[in-house]
Amino acid sequence: METASIFIVEDEYIIADGIQLSLEDMGYSVCGMASAGEDAIEKVEERQPDLILMDIFLKGEMDGIETADRVRSSYNIPVVYLTAYANNEILERAKIPGTFGYLIKPFTDKELRAAIEMAIYNHRLEGEKNRLINDLQAALSKIDVLSGVLPICSKCKKIRDDKGDWNQIEKYISEHSEALFSHSICPDCTENLYGHENWFKRNRNLS
Repeated sequence: METASIFIVEDEYIIADGIQLSLEDMGYSVCGMASAGEDAIEKVEERQPDLILMDIFLKGEMDGIETADRVRSSYNIPVVYLTAYANNEILERAKIPGTFGYLIKPFTDKELRAAIEMAIYNHRLEGEKNRLINDLQAALSKIDVLSGVLPICSKCKKIRDDKGDWNQIEKYISEHSEALFSHSICPDCTENLYGHENWFKRNRNLS
């Protein structure tokens, strides 16, 4: 399995360095670090990590939640928050699409690994679900469904369209659905047109 690349956004250098060492000991690749939101967005665009560990409280104009929202809308990269505070207001703000969990400092290496693996797994599932939905929507957009009452001639079986024109039934269905026609002749019509016995004699002579 390919090693996941992780980007760390943390304004405390000692903490960021410790997280990097833990990640590398676990076999992950750390593709970069940033201490401010503006710098993080610029580096994430360049390095395209598989996951971002994002401290909620950052120095600068943007905090971690705003930074994560910008990253999600531009690059669709999953984010796991790091925070020393877990009050309800912060957690409510953190509930944005693209967020796949949070860790409360201090956390263990075991907790860090579990949060990363679950985030990557759930992000992959979400991507597969979205692709399936898009495929289904694309398929449905190509399907024309006939519904309602269709005026049809009781003798020649032509159908009257919404413009008042009368069309052959196969022409009308072809234009309003994905159905295709191949022409043949049913046994009843064969009997009426040729006579059952004569038709078989004629085909036997041709064979």
